[in-house]
Amino acid sequence: MALLKDKKAVIIGDRDGIPGPAIAECAKSAGAEVVFSSTECFV
Repeated sequence: MALLKDKKAVIIGDRDGIPGPAIAECAKSAGAEVVFSSTECFV
């Protein structure tokens, strides 16, 4: 079951939490097309 099939996703991860590439892989496995992925520091 692809929950995000045919959807585009913008991924913003957290340096101290879950990094962007890890979230992007999960989104891809759910069927999304990742158009941007980044890991930021929110301090």
